[in-house]
Amino acid sequence: MTSETITADAAGTWKLGDLTVNRLGFGAMRLTGSAAFHLGTPSDRERSLAVLRKAVELGVNHIDTAAFYFSALRSANELINSALAPYGDELVIVTKVGPYRDYSGEWATSARPDQLRGHVEENLRQLGRDHLDVVNLRRMDQDSVAEHFGALAELREAGLIRHLGISGVEPKHLAEAQAIAPVVCVQNRYALDRPDPEGDELMRLCGESGIAFVPFFAVAGSGGARGATDTHDDAVLAVAGAHDASPAQVRLAWSLHQGAHVLAIPGTGNPEHVADNVAAGGLRLTDDELARLGASHRP
Repeated sequence: MTSETITADAAGTWKLGDLTVNRLGFGAMRLTGSAAFHLGTPSDRERSLAVLRKAVELGVNHIDTAAFYFSALRSANELINSALAPYGDELVIVTKVGPYRDYSGEWATSARPDQLRGHVEENLRQLGRDHLDVVNLRRMDQDSVAEHFGALAELREAGLIRHLGISGVEPKHLAEAQAIAPVVCVQNRYALDRPDPEGDELMRLCGESGIAFVPFFAVAGSGGARGATDTHDDAVLAVAGAHDASPAQVRLAWSLHQGAHVLAIPGTGNPEHVADNVAAGGLRLTDDELARLGASHRP
């Protein structure tokens, strides 16, 4: 694979409501430091700005972020604003609300439904927008999302939000949200080496309803917020070797091959890795390769 010649449109497109995005996007969580949140050292500001500009230069038009993505010195939303504003009409910025971190970086009590407007307005302020393209409600272990999602639906009616999504949910929560307002995306943890029958079912349901399914930690795997895993099974290594690709690219390509409605939002703080991640959208796997890779995803 020649990363420099492949742009984000190689992965194809999908619609978040009326907003068309390339299926290979960018996750902003790792812009702020060597690991997410307060787990690593803060990033170099100019390098992080270069990452964002490189992503857009390569055709990325779907950026995932949140106001709670920050380290001791860096805020992902502020970096996005500084690097990309004024925003092009084709750029779709997706944010999420619900979790809350205090100014010291520690996780605090998640938002009540009546506090979600403040979370939305904070994202608006940081990003320099008068409305948010898509807002995901991140479920924080509550059994029902109805009250929280209903509060966001009211903000959508008020014009602060264009489209709504949900994150960290089970199939029952998707049905609950759909009964309140249209859902354009579901963002859940989902990865090649992580057996997840419930996630498989949720992905299927999303496909049937024309809803985008957006895995996070698709590359990181078991590393999660601390960084990408460096442990790869024989199937991943063999497929990577056959395509002259990296294991990370194989993981992303496998995700995209799960359905036309599946998007990818790999994140990085390294400008060189941006091109590699985008190039994964051009990697075409055979049926035999998909079957071999899928063996490590099945329970």
